[in-house]
Amino acid sequence: MSRIPRIVILGAGYGGIVTAIRLQKELNYNEADVTLVNKHDYHYITTHLHMPAAGTDNPENARVNILKLIDEFKVDFVKSTVVQIRLQEKKVILEEGSLSYDYLVVGLGGEPETFGIPGLKEYALNIRSINSVRFIREHIEYQFAKFKREPHRTDYLTFVVGGAGFTGIEFVGELADRIPELCKEFDVDASLVKIYNIEAAPTALPGFDPELVEYAMNVLTNKGVTFKIATAIKECTPEGVSLATGEEIKAATVIWTGGVRGNHLLEDAGFETMRGRIKVDEFLKAPGHDNIYILGDCSIVMSPEGRPYPPTAQISMQQADVCSHNLVASIRGTALKKFEYLPKGTVASLGRGEAIGIVGSRKIKGGAASVMKKIIDLRYLYIIGGIPLVVRKGRF
Repeated sequence: MSRIPRIVILGAGYGGIVTAIRLQKELNYNEADVTLVNKHDYHYITTHLHMPAAGTDNPENARVNILKLIDEFKVDFVKSTVVQIRLQEKKVILEEGSLSYDYLVVGLGGEPETFGIPGLKEYALNIRSINSVRFIREHIEYQFAKFKREPHRTDYLTFVVGGAGFTGIEFVGELADRIPELCKEFDVDASLVKIYNIEAAPTALPGFDPELVEYAMNVLTNKGVTFKIATAIKECTPEGVSLATGEEIKAATVIWTGGVRGNHLLEDAGFETMRGRIKVDEFLKAPGHDNIYILGDCSIVMSPEGRPYPPTAQISMQQADVCSHNLVASIRGTALKKFEYLPKGTVASLGRGEAIGIVGSRKIKGGAASVMKKIIDLRYLYIIGGIPLVVRKGRF
């Protein structure tokens, strides 16, 4: 190329922001023109969103200004929404303007997967962004305020959380901690408040260690959560949910955490997708597109057993390391690196002072797991922002 190559990164989630940070460290000045596109001027820590959603933490603690993370001499930041990816033209259309690329990194994040359940899209809330969790927190508080005016409406105090994966379990743990405070603030009898966690699979936290799942369910049950496992939601309505068992739960609040699909822009662009995701090759490239890398919720990476890995922050960050290496290698003409996922452990919060996790081959629970969760959070802050960000955002 006679001019320097143009790298465009779509999305400043875990995959996109870590790729940008790695590139600004590894590339020399004027070795490539790197542009990061995101619809907000901040990166948000998705694994932290369940706390501000329940009202147990401030949403500001889950967001970081992008310009504090990148070197603007090496990475251009464009605040805009991606409208279309034009593969033939090697161009990305934004709400305002367009960008041409030689290499494209797609880390646009996922969208709620409703599995075709009627009413979920229209009537259920989702924990998926800073603005969505602000809305959920204010919505929950509003239900308590409304109940004081209409004390016969116990559905205002009934909360249904669809999905008992990580997000669902972590959210009900925080919500159960928040309820006593709300009851005291609004002078509401705590026995009137109901929290239901509904999961279609035969177990909560599918795929997690059964012993730890049992511990988690006992902790949350003791906090007031009612589980309905192996029970599918048949329909969501303005009045609540209908279950496949025939039961109806009247609830003014339904929060859906039961699944994520890839981004619709990939299918619109003409990529071959499965539930909006692209099955990437060993180098994280989109098949048939040697210059396009797919990360995070938009990608499918297969395990040695032939099953797709669940899209997590951990896998996105490891993808970003390999993606940034391969971009630099492509520019310099050196060898690409194959992606191999190395699980470093998993920890799920159960609310204040409680968690479960597997680190290596060791099972941890209770306070020790809760401390480990905080250490993992601090490590991520250090990776993207160093000591200054840990000092500013890290809290024990």
